Formats: sequence, C-alpha cells, structure tokens
Amino acid sequence: MTADTAAESLARLADERVDHRFKGLPPDADGLTVGELAAQRRHLFTGGFATPVLALSAERLEHNLRLMETYADRHGLAFAPHGKTSMAPQLFQRQIAHGAWGITLAVPHQVRVARAFGTRRVFLANELVDAAALRWVSAELDADPGFRFVCYVDSVRGVELMDAALRGARRPLDVVVELAAGEGARTGVRTEAEGAAVADAVAGTRTLRLAGVAGYEGEVPKADPERVTAWLRRLVALAAGFDKAGRFKDVDEIVVSAGGSAWFDAVADVFAEIPGLSLPVLKLLRSGAYVSHDDGHYRKLTPFNRVPEEGALEPAFRLWTQVVSRPSAEQAFVNAGKRDAAYDLDLPFAQVIRRDGAERPATGVSVTALSDQHAWLSTTPEADLEVGDWVGLGLSHPCTSFDKWPLIPVAEADGTVVDYVRTFF
Repeated sequence: MTADTAAESLARLADERVDHRFKGLPPDADGLTVGELAAQRRHLFTGGFATPVLALSAERLEHNLRLMETYADRHGLAFAPHGKTSMAPQLFQRQIAHGAWGITLAVPHQVRVARAFGTRRVFLANELVDAAALRWVSAELDADPGFRFVCYVDSVRGVELMDAALRGARRPLDVVVELAAGEGARTGVRTEAEGAAVADAVAGTRTLRLAGVAGYEGEVPKADPERVTAWLRRLVALAAGFDKAGRFKDVDEIVVSAGGSAWFDAVADVFAEIPGLSLPVLKLLRSGAYVSHDDGHYRKLTPFNRVPEEGALEPAFRLWTQVVSRPSAEQAFVNAGKRDAAYDLDLPFAQVIRRDGAERPATGVSVTALSDQHAWLSTTPEADLEVGDWVGLGLSHPCTSFDKWPLIPVAEADGTVVDYVRTFF
C-alpha cells in the first residue's frame, strides 16, 4: 500500500455516517458524516452529546505523543507502540508521525486493521500458527516489498506449523525467539537451551528467518527493578549468544525488543548496555498505554514516577456520566457501568462535578461498584450532588477503555470537540 493509498483510507473515516452505532454522540447528528460533525466543532457539554460519553483530551493526547517521541530519541530506542491499546488507525498514524518505527499488535485481526490503513511495519507480539492468517500475511509481504512483519516464535512445534503454512512464499517471514519472563510467566521459552532449539528449527526452514529476540518484562514474577533488570540482561545475553553462534547471518539488523508501559525505564537502561554485535541492533520498545495514559494502574506504575526529570504523562480520558438517582444522603447512581468504563484493574475515580456550566471537584464522592449500566457512588456529608449533575470519571487501564467506544470525541480544554477517533475491536 502506498502512502497516498494509506492517507486515502484514513480520510475515508471522515465519510462514515453518524448513527445509532456510536453511543454518546448527539442524536441530532444522525446522518451527518464524521467529518461534517467534526467541522461543526460542537461543545461537549452544550452541543447535544448524551451521557455517558467518553472524551479524549486533545492537549493531553498531543503531550503524551510528544513525550514518548522525545524519550525514545533520548535513549536511542526505536519505538513500536502496542496498538491493541487503542486499535485506532488515526492514533497509529499520529504515533508514526511522532517517530514510531511501526505498530505492535497481538492477533491477526489487528494486523488486518493496521494494514487496511497503511501501516508499513508490524511487530506481532505473539506466535502466529494459524494457517489462514499466515497465508494472508505472506500474501501481504509478497505484494508489498515495503511491508515488514516480525512475530514471536517460542516452540519447535510452532516453527513446524508456520513452515507448513508458508510453503511457496516468495519472502521469508521474520521471527524473533521469545524469552519467557520466568517460570510461571506467560508465553516464551523458559531456558536458553530451549531458545537455541527453536532457533535451530527456524534455521532448518526456507520460510522463516531469525531476526532477533524479544519478550515482555511486565510478566516477570514479583516484578521489581532488580528482577526486571536481571531478566532484561538475560534477554540481551540471549541475543549476544545467538550472534556469536552466527544465527543472524541472513538479516541486516538484529532485533532486540521488550517494553510494556510499567518498566520501560529499565528497558532503556539495559538496552543501553547492549554490547557491540556483528550487525546493527534495532532496540525496539513497545509501550502502548502511554497514548492516553490513565488515572489508575499506569499512573501509579509509570517509569516517569521513578525518573521525574524525564517528564510526566497525563491522563487523557474522562468518562462523563449523569446522576440518575440519589436515593439517600450516602448514595447516588450515575448512568455508566461495565459497558462503558474499564474495571478490570481499578474502579473509575470520581473527579469533577458539572452543574449549570460550572465545574468543581467531586469532593466526598467515590465509585464503589459497577453494574452493567450504573456506577454506584458513595457520598459523604460534604458531597454536593443532585440528580441531573454531570460527573466526570477518571479511568484505569486504557487497554479496556478504548474497546468500549467505537467513536470517541476529542475535546479541547474549553470543551470544543475537534475530532473523533474511530476504533476497531
């Protein structure tokens, strides 16, 4: 796919008609295209939007994109942010415009979405053994010399399945041996000997090409700086050992990749220690949650808390809800629940209350539980809360926030909605 075709695919998102599929949008916007609605620059609070509605801060989104671009440049890292966080091609494009090498994904459907909108480099952080998906990837590689695809491999059996599905392919598929984060962790080879056996199996095929090593430090059991650093050094040593054994003779660079959103400072530090190898090293960071950040899980764990001089990410999401019941002085209910808010790690956080155009802190208000379509609020005597008030909720874990909203308004600080982000889950 050419750059012009990719731009055209993204531009077509603005031609989609607004209708009942997209919750929270103004009912009187039905029939408009997304582009036409964006051009109206409606106000989030007076422009007809219906609660609940999730909004993405235009300024904070841009801040986060710039901060991670600067961070990767400062530490000599290539960056392939994990796109499964948002599954939003518009955000993929903005991340790439801010220096990303490509996009990391997890399953074949996500790769198809990325390719439909022109993503030229994809890192699949999973072993791909589905024959139909492998044949599709191979056809994409054969049809587009500019497309690069790299995926995990962590078993000899996986190599055999991949090889069988790819027979007849014109281009080999690049794979990286995944090193598990430890016993009882998630996927990946548990030992260096197992890694060598997988690498040998790759070398015995014509359909696959060993391009490097990778893993995910977020799965290190009882993760702390020392344990994460020790595992990352194992990963680097595995790459160095493979290189010394001549296993990378068929590639132009060696991929060494890690990096979730909780320990990327450790990744930067250890990757800076990578010794001189026989080929250039692509030090590939994959942190993805930064794009929107959050008010819970990652706000507590972000490496920028440990190294504040690097900057600070800003939570960019706010879920706007409305009080629909105030049955007692100690309790209230708003009209957003599990269908609207992330809840797999932390409950939402009551942040602000709006009434008659004025906004104030949500003093004395906390979320205690979620039903399918309600959040349960506990209120103390100092809480000033009435039926009809809008309550702005902060969210934890962006990976399960984007997936609930197929079209998300992007609002400036004054409430003007300037764009809409389309997601594909």
